[in-house]
Amino acid sequence: MQKSKPTVLITGACGGIGKALVRAFSADNYFIVATDRVRPPDNGLIDEFIQAELEKTVTDEVYAAEIFSKIQDKIQGDGLNALINNAAWQKIKAFQKLTRDDWSNTLKVNLLAPVFWSQAFMSELTKASGAIVNLSSIHATQTKPGFSAYATSKAALSALTRNMAVEISGVRINAIEPAAVSTEMLEAGFNVYEGARRELDSLHPLGRIATPDEIAKVAVFLCSKASTFIHGSCISVSGGIQSCLLDPGNK
Repeated sequence: MQKSKPTVLITGACGGIGKALVRAFSADNYFIVATDRVRPPDNGLIDEFIQAELEKTVTDEVYAAEIFSKIQDKIQGDGLNALINNAAWQKIKAFQKLTRDDWSNTLKVNLLAPVFWSQAFMSELTKASGAIVNLSSIHATQTKPGFSAYATSKAALSALTRNMAVEISGVRINAIEPAAVSTEMLEAGFNVYEGARRELDSLHPLGRIATPDEIAKVAVFLCSKASTFIHGSCISVSGGIQSCLLDPGNK
């Protein structure tokens, strides 16, 4: 049965940005198919939820085929209008202390999952002349100590976005590179450092960090008819910090 609404598939739908993506696409009248390793809040915004271990869809082909089949059953008809590769893994650790598992887990979730999920749903996306949005990061181009694995994975994801755009026709592919976003996880991390949260805000020319809803609205735009000539772009959503050269004189 064909659906009257466009369909979006969102990975990592239960995280801070994931929940904002669900809200934003719901407000734009999308039929929402969502996945995460945990169950979502019962807010009535998700039309179909498939609980899935993203990393396992990279390492276990049988499991991946089962998950992808369940999702494809939910998007039959008009095809898939948008795939949002949002789920991510962040390991903050000094380079010399990063283990093989740290690197493997980071690359599986942040890079290889978007590869295999995009491949799995390409025919449905092509059918709908759809769009893929990869949630990359400012760390793709600018980073800091302790983020070697995460930054490498996001740099690769942005590069993948550009390469897919060159190779694939019929589906628009873009990435978003946010700076700091006010998720529950980020805010909890600042609870032990008095004043650090205000300092982070002050480093951004806009005077604050992003909200999850601001990132989600960019994703909706990139999937909309208002962005039909945007393809292969990695959009900076950084509040101006990506343009800053910080030194003791202007801090």
